[in-house]
This record gives sequence, C-alpha cells and structure tokens, in this order.
Amino acid sequence: MQVPVDKGEGVAALTDLGRIGTIPRMALAASEAYGTGNAIEDGAFTLRYDELAGAVLRSSRAFIAAGIEPGDRVAIWAPNVHEWILAALGLQGAGAVLVPLNTRFKGTEAAYILNKSGARILCTVGDFLGTNYVELIRSEETPGVERVISLRGEEKGVEPWDDFLAGGTAVEEGVARDRIANADASSLSDMMFTSGTTGKPKGVMTEHQQNLRVFEAWTEVIGLRAGDRYLIINPFFHAFGYKAGWMSSLMRGATILPQPVFDVDEVLSRVASDRVSMLPGPPAIYQSILAHPSLADYDISNLRLAVTGAAAVPVELVHRMRDELGFETIVTGYGLTETCGTATMCRHDDDPETIATTSGRAMEGIEVRCVDADGVEVPRGEPGEVVVRGYNLMRGYFDDDTATRETIDLEGWLHTGDVAVMDERGYLRITDRIKDMFIMGGFNCYPAEIESALFEMSGIAAAAVIGVPDERMGEVGMAFVVLEAGAALDEAAIIAWSRENMANYKVPRRVQVLEELPMNASGKVTKFSLREWVENEGAAP
Repeated sequence: MQVPVDKGEGVAALTDLGRIGTIPRMALAASEAYGTGNAIEDGAFTLRYDELAGAVLRSSRAFIAAGIEPGDRVAIWAPNVHEWILAALGLQGAGAVLVPLNTRFKGTEAAYILNKSGARILCTVGDFLGTNYVELIRSEETPGVERVISLRGEEKGVEPWDDFLAGGTAVEEGVARDRIANADASSLSDMMFTSGTTGKPKGVMTEHQQNLRVFEAWTEVIGLRAGDRYLIINPFFHAFGYKAGWMSSLMRGATILPQPVFDVDEVLSRVASDRVSMLPGPPAIYQSILAHPSLADYDISNLRLAVTGAAAVPVELVHRMRDELGFETIVTGYGLTETCGTATMCRHDDDPETIATTSGRAMEGIEVRCVDADGVEVPRGEPGEVVVRGYNLMRGYFDDDTATRETIDLEGWLHTGDVAVMDERGYLRITDRIKDMFIMGGFNCYPAEIESALFEMSGIAAAAVIGVPDERMGEVGMAFVVLEAGAALDEAAIIAWSRENMANYKVPRRVQVLEELPMNASGKVTKFSLREWVENEGAAP
C-alpha cells in the first residue's frame, strides 16, 4: 500500500485520508506510517503501530472465516477494551457494518437493535459492573444472531475471542488483504442507533470515506498529533469514543488508552502514570476532577488537549481548566450522530468566553444555518432551527425512508431539531431543543422513549418527561406522572422500577405525581408549563 505521509517537522502524519478510503485501510496505513510507537496500551496488553496491520488482518480473517460478507451487520456490546477496537477493525475489514450497543442497555433494548439491524454476530463480554451481557441476551429472542463471541472473560456456551481468532487461520492472509483493498469507500462503516421523538431507536447509516474526511478535519482543528497519549473515557459505542476517539488516534499516531469507566481517582492516577496528554469529555468530567480533594497530589503536568461539549460549559470552567489543570488547548463543538458526530467546532485560538458560550462555527465543507419554520434563514442574532448540509450527513436511517425524508429535506438540509442563535462570525449558541431531547452527563436522553417505558409500569396512567438543570450532570430527567385510580406509587418506587427497566442515564432523577398533565386544546402536553413549574419551585402547572 502506498501511504500518503507528510513528515512535517520530522513527525509522520497520514494525509489525504479520503483517498485511503476506508477505516481498515487507514489502520493499515497507520501501521506503515507510525512505526514502533504504541498504538494501544490496555493494562498488560500493548500493541505497536507496526504490529497493528497484523492484528487487523487476523481479526478480518476470523470474520471472513465465520461467513461474514460485505454489507452484513456485526454488533459489539462491550465496554472500552482493546478487543473492541480490534473486533471493529476486523469486521469492517471483512466488509461488515459495525453496530455498537450501549453498555447501559437492558436486554430488551439490546435485542431490539440486534433484531432491527439484522446483526449476524454479537461480540460482547461477560460480567461488567455487575451486569452479565451474555445472560441478558440469552433471555431475549434474537433469531438472526448466529454466533456470540466473548471478547473478554469466559462464558459457558460462548466462543472466546482467542478461539474465534484462531478460526481465521482457515483463511489466507491474502484473502483478507484483497477484501480490504477492494472495499468501496462509499460502503457503510457503521450503523449507530439513536432515538427520536417517536421513542423508537433508528439506525443512522454512515460511510467509511465521509467519516475519515470528517475526522481528518476534526483532528487538524484540535491539533491531535503523533505521540499524544489519549485517555478515552467516552464510550466506544458513542461517536465521541469511537470516531473522535480510537479512530482519530490511529489517524494521527496517538496512543489509545481505553478507560472502561469514569472514576475520578482512577483517571487521575492514569493521567499521572500513563502521562496522559489528551483528555476529552463532557464538562462533568472536568468538574469532578477539579473538585477532587487530593488533586494537588497527582502529576497532571502532561495534560495538553481537551475537547468538551454535549452540555453547557461555564466560562469559569474553561478558565480553571487552563489555570488549574494546565490544558493548553480547549475546544468545544456541536454535532449529531446523523452528522458523523460533528458539524461545528471552536478553534484552538478562540477566547475562553467563545469556547464556553458557543459551539463554534461550521467545519470546512459543511454548511450550517439557523432557519424559521418555513426553512428560511433567520437574521444573525435571532433564534432558529439548526440545519446542516454537507459531506458529513448520514446516508439515512436504516429501513426507515419516512423518518429519513422527515429529517433531510429536498435541498439536502438535515433538520436537527435544535434551536440556536448564530452570531456575525458564524458561531452557534444552542438555546433550546425542538425535540425536547436533553443531555445527561454526555448521554442523549429522549423523553418520548422514557415516557414510553414509564407507561409500561403498572399504576401509571400518563407521563411526561423533561430535562431539568443539574450542577454536576448538566441536565437530568424529571418525570411528571398521573397515577391510575387506586394506585399508590411514590417517587422512590417509580425511580426504583425505572432503574430495573431502563439504562441508567434514562432513569428520571426526580418524579412529581400530578392529578393531570397540562395540555393544550389539541390534547398535547404543554411541556413549557412543566418547565415553568420547576422554575417556580412547585407552583401548580
């Protein structure tokens, strides 16, 4: 493979990633470009860049031996571990489409996506944080899943990752190389499920080449470079941990340091011992670090680069990140799964107030506008719905043409459902969400989905969910419920049921029982009344 490389000031860097075309080809090119530098460090496991190509080919051969053909779907349901990365690169190398599953899903939530996507293989783990994913999925009906692979740990009746890799010896290395070399750059790289106002998760389809192009630009803007040591706290099932995480690291020759769970003591220890220079995450992560009573006892001198967003960022936090945590570069941005994860970004030389109060301006080659209800652009300084057009837009929602047409109009503008004000410089300030989505600790929460789940609880007649401010998490869910006649449910009981039946980030943190929900003449719940109720500290909605 002829690798486009720019040595720059003596440091190799991949260039023209659009020409490279696919994520596995990028990984093979990185293996050639970055030599003996470490690509991944995960506990006792270390993989150098010059060993990366061999690992990708071994994984690809295993998926080919398992009968995976181009266009098939393979799901990964696991925390941030190195096996996740190698499985993803291998299945993509075989031509399959990656389907990541949220590690906080319950069995029914995971089964829905497995069935909807038509995933043929599931790569997962046994116990993680007290949850056994294998047992959860065994209790569900997933007729299309032909094999379950345990990436880490032994599970009865489940094929261990090492045994799965060994099965790849039946396929010649040249077969895997040919499949990677001949893959179409416009083929699907992943199908990431997101929810909308209907409450049903939808599969966002994006392509190899567009993802490479987006994150080639993204890494240039933030200044990620060879030799950076990137502690990836953001989960791999999310675009922040996958595309802006390990994929971007491989592009630039950074070292991937997977972190399965955010624990402030463990993170600070790793920042010191692993000489972490790149530490992205939602604002809550930095607030937790700054609030740690023993922060001064840790060596954080290597911290250089932070990328944040997904929630409001106080100006004072940006100042403290620079002054107390020592970050040289702090960048904020805005994007959706439907835009490959990004659309606008601040630049490294923006002032702290701009970084804290805006989500930046459009990336090169991407158009962003604020429009009124008729799709007409509003004057700068006036609020409007954010619409995005460019090479970063999804191909569409899997098996849902209606939802795709509702989201992307005939002129190619993706309607985000977010309301923002754009200033004269083109910088966005997000002010509201048409879809009522709120963000808890970096996780997108969709009220319709939570409301749908609450309706399944015996004793609840109606429910409405909104996001309310929270000092640590940015926002948390608050549920307003109407009980069935004779039901005797209280806040504790509803929250306890929710914890048993929903992913943790969806669980309402507050519950208010009402005699009826406020509605307009057409019978629609007026959620602005509920927000006013919260603001007025309990005045009747």
